[in-house]
Amino acid sequence: MNDRSIDRRIFVKGGGLALVSLGLDPIFLTRAAYAVQRPGGPANNRKSLICVFQRGAVDGLNMVVPHGDRSYYDARPGIAVPTPGKQDGALDLDGYFGLHPTLSPLLPFYRDGSLAMVHAVGSPNSSRSHFDAQDFMESGTPGVKSTRDGWLNRYMAHARDHEDTPFRGVAMGSQLPHVLRGTAPALAIDNLRSFGIRAGRAQDRVASAFEELYGGSASGLVASSAEEGFEAVRMLKAINAASIEPDNGAQYPNSGFGRQMRQLAQLVKAEVGLEIGFAGVGGWDTHINQGAAQGQLAGRLRDFATTLAAFAQDLGSRMADVVVLTMSEFGRTVQENGTRGTDHGRATAMLVLGGNANGGKVHGSWPTLAPERREDGRDLAVTTDFRDLFAEVLVGHLGHAELSSVFPGYKSDVKRWVGAMRR
Repeated sequence: MNDRSIDRRIFVKGGGLALVSLGLDPIFLTRAAYAVQRPGGPANNRKSLICVFQRGAVDGLNMVVPHGDRSYYDARPGIAVPTPGKQDGALDLDGYFGLHPTLSPLLPFYRDGSLAMVHAVGSPNSSRSHFDAQDFMESGTPGVKSTRDGWLNRYMAHARDHEDTPFRGVAMGSQLPHVLRGTAPALAIDNLRSFGIRAGRAQDRVASAFEELYGGSASGLVASSAEEGFEAVRMLKAINAASIEPDNGAQYPNSGFGRQMRQLAQLVKAEVGLEIGFAGVGGWDTHINQGAAQGQLAGRLRDFATTLAAFAQDLGSRMADVVVLTMSEFGRTVQENGTRGTDHGRATAMLVLGGNANGGKVHGSWPTLAPERREDGRDLAVTTDFRDLFAEVLVGHLGHAELSSVFPGYKSDVKRWVGAMRR
């Protein structure tokens, strides 16, 4: 394989641009990287939306516990989180709902009004396939498998006022997720410290190949995406974002999710124009030995909460311009199964942290867990379409009103919004 084919493979991935980590000590020397110029610079006080995907279908019933619903305890004799006040009990929120005890790092944000929960939210499509449900949530077109772009990319493509920066949309990871694929340039970054182009001994020939492939005579998406990549490399070298340390005493867990969120915070603080950030965290498919206040799910939730709390603490006053939106493809069954776990369900709980979140509340229409009110006789029913929640966040935080371009074929009605954002 020649150098030119390697270069093209690096930059063209999944229909969009994904720059991946290629090892330590990247070589940034290429004339194309320094030749790219854009008018202006990244704006200060940019609004940022950070989306966190809990892949694997988190059990929203044990994350945001409906301890006031008797059917919850009837259905889960072995894995229900005890009522508040009992040993390892839920952390009461409003007399009816409570947080899993390992989510205690998030409780101060709920109490100061910067953290909101939305319960019984999910997709109108009833698929219990992880692959399909995640795909539908990222495309924003549930039930339509042919949608190639993602709703966050469509937002970026249609938003009118934005800064021209290669860091406008960034996913942490080695691949660009579906939600950020489309016509608007976006980056996938596995590691800020090793982000770049490593040319090795063939440095001069590789640089020449890049210029030939993506030089001024080139046109179309591939050329413009390559230029975005070159400029991103140049900017990261100049600002050294990876050297930015956490502020305000924040301590991130030494976990994959902790590292992703720490790097997103570094990009926010570096003021490179990050508008959309994305992180994914797996391990939520708890079919066996899920546990209650302790166990498998508790360990995942502890890392989740500690990381989100560290992110908010790290950014401090900057959180006024940042919102973290969590999501998961579906929830878990109300009834525990024979192996003290839960199976694929329907609705779950999602979180909105920071910005002008209407916090200190659990939003959404609660259908109860009574057997006759369960969807298909087994699941927490979906009462809020995820597109309505996502639309409310786009409008309430980023000020985007052209929702038909973001969620084609769906009319998001403000009357269905749950009030997760202050108006």
